[in-house]
Amino acid sequence: MYDGQIVFAQLMALIPRRPFNACVRRYHGQRRVRRFSCRDQFLCMAFAQLTYRESLRDIQTCLRAMESKLYHAGFRSRVSRSTLADANEQRDWRIWADLAAVLIAHARKLHAADATSVALDQAVYAFDSTTIDLCLALFPWASFRRRKGAVKLHTLIDLRGNIPCFIRITHGKVHDVKALDHLPIEPGAYYAMDRGYVDFARLHRFEQAKAFFVIRAKRNMDFTRHASRQVAKATGLRCDQTIGLAGAKSAKDYPDRLRRIRYTDPASGKRLVLLTNCFSLDALTITRVYKARWQVELFFKWIKQNLRIKAFYGTSANAVKTQVWIAVCVYVLVAIVAKEQGIARNPSEILRILGVMLFEKVPLDQALTASHGNAPERGDRNQLTLFDF
Repeated sequence: MYDGQIVFAQLMALIPRRPFNACVRRYHGQRRVRRFSCRDQFLCMAFAQLTYRESLRDIQTCLRAMESKLYHAGFRSRVSRSTLADANEQRDWRIWADLAAVLIAHARKLHAADATSVALDQAVYAFDSTTIDLCLALFPWASFRRRKGAVKLHTLIDLRGNIPCFIRITHGKVHDVKALDHLPIEPGAYYAMDRGYVDFARLHRFEQAKAFFVIRAKRNMDFTRHASRQVAKATGLRCDQTIGLAGAKSAKDYPDRLRRIRYTDPASGKRLVLLTNCFSLDALTITRVYKARWQVELFFKWIKQNLRIKAFYGTSANAVKTQVWIAVCVYVLVAIVAKEQGIARNPSEILRILGVMLFEKVPLDQALTASHGNAPERGDRNQLTLFDF
């Protein structure tokens, strides 16, 4: 008979204690705190994400129903709705952003050897943003439209493991292209982006950093053709050109040569015009790099369907960011536990199993590999495979 920790405690043991405490000290998370520590706050919010709780009262009710097991799960304080609300409102959201960075670094190491849809030795990233709608009456600080509030989640995904390695939460009115000013650029890496990020002054930063971008061109782009290469039209390629920008401002912003590739998808018939500063790869590989950008869209769809980031437990900007960053921590934890335990299951299924087994006293690997056909669905969500097991 197994006499070890319950599943929730085993899962939270993956949170490294020293880096966690360092994140808390960095932003004075324990200042004037007597009982409800930052770790208790994280455990409550992680429980809410794993079990898809509807409200703070729902969190309190469920945890108090398991009160005899809370100490063994890692809780050291009594869970109270008002105390959790105050913690989310007042404790700096950057604690959880830094904790997510610690978990992301660990997850990326675990997935470093994973294969991607693009056979490249260099890192390949996909960058995009998604809008999270908010009620303007409850979130007046997040004014987006006349009668609508929103925040934006700008995310860079590492295609090895589909791990988010850069996330920036901004006001809904912030244009997508401005997120490029904060994007860390890794020399030699490839970045796939949609045409909303076409800003030649900002794209020139990639050239200066010796990194490569693949981006969809705008229709009204003014350019001059300098050279053309032969393409195999049976593959869907239509042209492969070396061009220079002809507009006065764009030529000043990006004075170097660019590569322009036209491609028609044989299956869907969709036409793409791509721009890149990479001249070493063949044109078909460039199109595959751009197609891999869709993984960031799957990431957005998955977290919105399976984690609690569309309805919030608090109405302040700090509470919203706290909830989003802890949701990211839970997402990365699922990637870590699946890789470390060698679990070949859909991540949506892992979440459903955890929601049922959190307070059971069984080994984590057995809990995740057992059959749970009666585990409740998390709403009407589709199962999306995001991690490469």
